[in-house]
Amino acid sequence: MLKKIASVALIAAVTMTSSFAGDKINGAGASFPAPLYYDWAYNYKNDTKNVINYQSIGSGGGIKQITSRIVDFGATDAPLTTKELAKAKLLQFPAVIGSIDVVFNVPGIADETLKLKNSVVADIFAGKITMWNDAAIVADNKDLKLPNEKIVVAHRSDGSGTTYNFTYYLSGSSESWKNTYGTGKAINWAVGIGGKGNEGVSSLIKQTPNSIGYVESAFKDQNNFTAAVLESKSGAWVKATDENFKAAAKYASWTKEDNFYAMLALQPGDTSYPIVAATFILLPVEKPEMNKKVLQFFDYAFKKGDDSAKKLGYVALPEATKNTIREYWATNIK
Repeated sequence: MLKKIASVALIAAVTMTSSFAGDKINGAGASFPAPLYYDWAYNYKNDTKNVINYQSIGSGGGIKQITSRIVDFGATDAPLTTKELAKAKLLQFPAVIGSIDVVFNVPGIADETLKLKNSVVADIFAGKITMWNDAAIVADNKDLKLPNEKIVVAHRSDGSGTTYNFTYYLSGSSESWKNTYGTGKAINWAVGIGGKGNEGVSSLIKQTPNSIGYVESAFKDQNNFTAAVLESKSGAWVKATDENFKAAAKYASWTKEDNFYAMLALQPGDTSYPIVAATFILLPVEKPEMNKKVLQFFDYAFKKGDDSAKKLGYVALPEATKNTIREYWATNIK
């Protein structure tokens, strides 16, 4: 009887603690998953009273802040290698999969009607194609009335995982791009105007007629942008749709041994959208107690956040992958 009373008292104490006081966890980094993290955090606070304070400052900023131990977790769309993680004493796991859409603001051109070959996208962002009625664009869009106007390129001005994945796609699509610019969170752009975060690029595209840029799919939907139809790796035309994102995401292959390092752009299959990317969480190895609190949030998100992911245009991780991540947590955080 005494054990039962003690048990009830303990449950009551835990319930009262969670009802009146909550943990505050600080994270910073990628703008790519920010809309989803905000949604997850809102629901988590309602259910647990715990507060997740997430700052959308770009993957580069997130890596810097977690490396300096300014925040409790960092977020990046550019995964770190095992060597980089060891040097910074960090752990890494994926949280969700998303896509990068090539969006534009050209009056009279509807969503999912403009076709751009991957090599053409590379030439536009390299400043080689400068007019909307360039022959290379017209060749695949003879049914569209393309304006005789200069193309205004909008790109990221900050260290960005979105840029890392976008330039990885461009490098895989164009030898010229690969040899001149390569892949990086920040590059020396040949042309264009820069904005901070997916939010900044979205604002530039909204305000600038005849512009083109790249943003995470949720920002395309939030801003009602028009997106280009791109090529799959096999050369088939593919639209920026949830089904085509999932078609590419199914090829994702992560291992605990590599700390889940993987790039998902240009996957096989006629229906695989070419610019799909995972976003990752970084944790300091020496803070197990705080890490456990962070993981409670992401475990909650893995269990209850799939509907939010779908609603906002992301692709939730498969259950098998989530379980592999939980095994990684159990091994590395004690």
